[in-house]
Amino acid sequence: MAQHGVFEKVVKILTPYVKNQEALDSVSLETHILDDLKVNSARLVDVVLEFEDAFDIEIADEDVDSVETVGNAVALIESKIG
Repeated sequence: MAQHGVFEKVVKILTPYVKNQEALDSVSLETHILDDLKVNSARLVDVVLEFEDAFDIEIADEDVDSVETVGNAVALIESKIG
């Protein structure tokens, strides 16, 4: 799957959890999930579970800790499906 496809899917999964619509409108790989998009850190678990289902992968707890930006999420998912 091309990076663009992963990025689009990641953003789509994040969308229901985003509290800052303005940041979502200009989302990029550098966008910080908690600080910029205002995703509740407790909801991050739900987001990761959706990533796992959507891409048919498993994400370890220690990997979740490294996901701070949309780009981190895309890179992690690509490393699992690649």
